[in-house]
Parts: sequence; C-alpha cells; structure tokens
Amino acid sequence: MRRLLLGATTSLVLGMAPAIAADLPARTFTKAPAMITTIYDWSGFYLGLNAGGASSRTCWTNLVTLAGVAATNAEGCHDATGALAGGQIGYRWQTGGWVFGVEGQGNWANLKGSNTSQLAPGVTNQTKINGVGLVSGQIGYAWNNVLWYVKGGAAVAGEKYTGLTTPTGLPFDQASATRWGAAVGTGVEVGFAQNWSVAAEYEHLFMGNRTLGFTGVPGGAATRTDSVGQDVDMATVRVNYRWGGPVVSKH
Repeated sequence: MRRLLLGATTSLVLGMAPAIAADLPARTFTKAPAMITTIYDWSGFYLGLNAGGASSRTCWTNLVTLAGVAATNAEGCHDATGALAGGQIGYRWQTGGWVFGVEGQGNWANLKGSNTSQLAPGVTNQTKINGVGLVSGQIGYAWNNVLWYVKGGAAVAGEKYTGLTTPTGLPFDQASATRWGAAVGTGVEVGFAQNWSVAAEYEHLFMGNRTLGFTGVPGGAATRTDSVGQDVDMATVRVNYRWGGPVVSKH
C-alpha cells in the first residue's frame, strides 16, 4: 500500500512540474548602474593663507643739482630678500574648462638688503620691505581638479630706506614710501578634497622708479634725494577654502 501511495505521489509531482515552470515569469536582465563621475567646479568665493619668500632687486641713484645742472650718480644695487606670509580672498567662475577670477592679497614681509654706496664709500644704503598687497584678475584652464592660471593687476608695497654709516652701522638718514606698481604671475592649483585646494604661485612685481627725499636721523633736515628703482620676485605656497563644491553628473 505504501509503495502504491509513494508511486502515485511521485507521478503527480512530476506531472505538475512542467505546468508550474510554464507559469513562472521569464527572467529579466537589467543593466549595471551607470558610473557616477565627480566633476570639480572651481566656481565660488574662496579664502586662504599663503607663505613663501621673495627677493627685491633695488638700485639707488643720487640726484644732485650743481650750478643749476642736474646730475645723477649711481650708488649701486642690492637684493632685499626674506620671508613673507599673508592671506588672499577672491571669487572665480567657470565656464567649460575656462576659469576666470578676481583676487585681493595682502602679505606681511621682511625683505631686507644693503650695499656700500659707490658714490660715498662711508655710506651703506639699506632697503626694507615691510608689506606687499596685490589686486589682480585671473584667467586659467582646468582639467577637473587641476587648475593652471595666469594673473595680472596692481601691486603696492610699504618700504623703508635707510642710510647707515659704514663703520658703526648707525642710521644717519632715512625715507619711507608706499610704492605702487604692476604685477603678473602664474600658478598651479590642485583640489585635494571637497572645497579645499593647494597651489604654488610665482609673481613678478614691476615697481618702477621712485624719487625719495631723505631726512637726517635725528633732526629731520633734508640730506639727499635719490631715485630708487625696484622689481620684486615672489614665490608662495597657498591653501584655499572655497564655498561651493564639485558637481556630480551621471554618465
């Protein structure tokens, strides 16, 4: 009896299997999810810090008038070198791969140098730059999170000029000036995290010639008039934080 029931059950199951299989829906295949690519967008306001070094090539020329005739006497040149540090703030906008921007930068500086005057060997002429400011426009091209740019605009520097007696190093006259000029530069910036980027930048400042009236120390009486010509080279490393973020698009 048990064998009879087992055989009947097996026959019933085998007979129903094709029907059940026919009722099952056909297997469907779906495409793999599309890859999501992060496109770095340089647009937005940014704020950052920078530090580096600079060198200023400074040449002094004494201006005198004898019997109504103007004469010039070269006093020589020197490099005022040292460190600088400061910050920058700006705004960029991106269209396609092109990036445009405006930026203001201010740096404390400690650039200092001197040379013995060729006109008066007992005099040492010393230049010191205390600060540098830049206002510039930018244009660059971005390869996703890598941006190369050039910049140009106005430059300003706060400077002090001192005449020292060669034997003692004590000041005997001085002048100070806020000097304006032009700046050009270039840099490469890399976005290493959302909103954060790091850059290396070089700038050349054309500060031209400036006529300065020196006064005695102490006393303040006029001592001499010199024309001081100057160029500045700056190299800095910058870190920026940008308000904005990468655009996420599907492909």
